Amino acid sequence: MSLTVAILTLPLAACDREAPEEAQQQGELAGAKAGLAGELDRSSAGELMPATIVVDPDGNELNLAALQGQPVLLNLWATWCAPCVVEMPMLDELAGEYGDALRVVTVSQDRRGAEKVVPFFAKQDFQHLQPWMDATSSLDFEISGGVLPATVLYDASGQEVWRVVGEYDWSSADARVAIAEAVE
Repeated sequence: MSLTVAILTLPLAACDREAPEEAQQQGELAGAKAGLAGELDRSSAGELMPATIVVDPDGNELNLAALQGQPVLLNLWATWCAPCVVEMPMLDELAGEYGDALRVVTVSQDRRGAEKVVPFFAKQDFQHLQPWMDATSSLDFEISGGVLPATVLYDASGQEVWRVVGEYDWSSADARVAIAEAVE
């Protein structure tokens, strides 16, 4: 009996944090907002934005710690993460709504980087987001212990206000109230 249970659970033990290739196609979820139940966590408030370098598909670098001077909403996502895919259009709208008052920085944690991110951005036709990537794939572990999506609001001095680990409805009135804590 215990051998049967061990054999049946063995495939579960081999799960990787990145889903198989076919999970990359999640377009049908783009409009779905049901179940976006992440909660604001203020336990790390006051921590400084990490001095991590992210890159765009052309190899241009951005030091996150150098973004002080304006509030930043940092979102960690991946093309294989279904809740992340649902959040991205909402974050694009949010970036357009706030303009220069809030910088929305989305950083892909895809292991295959630009190979996955560029086609995803092209298909989604985002108007306000830039395709940044974490070349070291370590930012999500630093911020959220490897759980995606993860989003952190930093004030203009680069200090954390709150974070959400897990999915969140960025189109909601609650999101606007929460963001107002850093955007004045």
